[in-house]
Amino acid sequence: MIDSTELLDDAFTRIRETVRRATGGLTPEQLTARIDPEANTIAWLVWHLIRVQDDHIAEVAGTEQVWTSGGWSERFGLPFETDATGYGHSPAEVAQVAGPGVTSESLVDYHEAVYAATSAYLRSLPDDELSRVVDESWDPPVTLAVRLVSVISDDLQHAGQASFVRGVIERRG
Repeated sequence: MIDSTELLDDAFTRIRETVRRATGGLTPEQLTARIDPEANTIAWLVWHLIRVQDDHIAEVAGTEQVWTSGGWSERFGLPFETDATGYGHSPAEVAQVAGPGVTSESLVDYHEAVYAATSAYLRSLPDDELSRVVDESWDPPVTLAVRLVSVISDDLQHAGQASFVRGVIERRG
């Protein structure tokens, strides 16, 4: 019988697979290509979904983000504050998710590290922990289960968008 945390872990595994397919083997030019002047790039979409997952999981787990603990902030070398997740970024800021540290390999590797932290956290949770309130600023207050499903939903949307953009870029040649 599968329990709730195994089900959540399966969902995060699907995100992992989609991220790999969306970014694998792309050149820096493909990662940063835009399908219109203000569109999000694959690099930004994937970086953003990983940053949000890293931020939210670290918060509920009470741990440091992989972005800082694993040295990813320095490796990527982006011109943002360390705690930036991409939320509310302008088209100009989207374009800044580029440079020598932003490669298909670095995106996949950073996601692998965040996925490992997420999976380890989920495996440590008893089912009754999912009803714990993690954010009282909403009405009704947000439980851990709701927060995790929200992260999954957001991640899958952005991974799907990255996959779509990849398809358009590949068809353009």
